[in-house]
Amino acid sequence: MSTSLEASPLEEVEAHLRRLRLPYLRSAARDVLATAKAQRWDPAEALRVLLAEEVAGRDRAMVANRRRTAGFPSGKSFEAWDEKASSIPAPTQRALRTLEWVERRENLALCGPSGTGKSHFLEAIGSAAVERGLKVSWFSLESLGAVIRRHRADDSVGKAIARICRADLVVVDDIGMLPVGAEAAEAFYRLIDAAYERRSVAVSSNLHPAGFDELMPKTLATATVDRLLHHAHVVVTEGDKSFRLAEATSGKGVVPLG
Repeated sequence: MSTSLEASPLEEVEAHLRRLRLPYLRSAARDVLATAKAQRWDPAEALRVLLAEEVAGRDRAMVANRRRTAGFPSGKSFEAWDEKASSIPAPTQRALRTLEWVERRENLALCGPSGTGKSHFLEAIGSAAVERGLKVSWFSLESLGAVIRRHRADDSVGKAIARICRADLVVVDDIGMLPVGAEAAEAFYRLIDAAYERRSVAVSSNLHPAGFDELMPKTLATATVDRLLHHAHVVVTEGDKSFRLAEATSGKGVVPLG
């Protein structure tokens, strides 16, 4: 009695798919082909379904990669956003969510008291942009300052800022929370200058941009704000009580014990 060492047609198909680097099609091949055989699909239909699996898998992988490289701080999206609880007018929220302003390379300045949903809204905007196929980069002023420090030694600061501006949308969050060092102020100006009329920048701040001269040298602040606000939507949030504090006092900030 002899045992055949020859691969089955399906195993050969899987080997070819592995060599061609079609992982999502390969993963679905056995189930789809079995269904196609049982239901007597037209061969073209089986091929269509398999190719659709590969396309969908690649799309998911690309979105995951863009989300990972964006550097979002917490993974918030509009799924957890309460439009009615925000002080941002609903028509303004909906207009910003279309992302048409990003396509026009316009900016967004979101300013108001701490805890009024600025960071959540910007992260949700960034997440929506990623889902739309856009590239997003997320920074704090401190992390921008770190870029300057890291690249000053080999005189490659300009190249580093240019790489950041390859993103369709660059977000700088929580301006005004901490004192702005010289390197962070320089990095912020360099970013705004490099992105001017080329890329969209969205910022959140406790201060209106007109008050940025309280955070950085007046000459630098004036040049930065001039470029930032030239093509910008300025949205002011309001609220006497922080969303975070409201959740904490209502017991919604944690999962109940026991």
